Amino acid sequence: MKGYTTGVFDLFHIGHLNILKRAKEMCDYLIVGVSTDELVSSYKNKTPIIPYAERKSIVEAIRYVDEVVPQCSLDKIAAHALYKYDVLFQGDDWKSSPVYRDTIEIFSKMGIDIVLFPYTVGTSSTLLSEVLHKALI
Repeated sequence: MKGYTTGVFDLFHIGHLNILKRAKEMCDYLIVGVSTDELVSSYKNKTPIIPYAERKSIVEAIRYVDEVVPQCSLDKIAAHALYKYDVLFQGDDWKSSPVYRDTIEIFSKMGIDIVLFPYTVGTSSTLLSEVLHKALI
């Protein structure tokens, strides 16, 4: 079974590692889409602290990851057309998104599973970024 997950993976932390590990435990081959700097800028209105090429290299070094691809769009259906995965792994914060409802409906008709992992409480790249920013001021 082929799995797919995505993320920015800026300021890589234990929450990122846990998602990748849990996803790999549930599939034979794990593809990870790392968001490009342009994509992050388009929907978060900020540039990642770590450039795409470095974030990609970090994720490639994780033993749970079989393949790393650029995530240039948030469209999971388009990604499925490219990578033909059987299961999509996402953080449960995605569940409140209107895109989630549309995607789950389409994927259920296609026989593609969606597994939601709980958001890691107490750590996030945004929190780490804020702490670093305050420390540098």
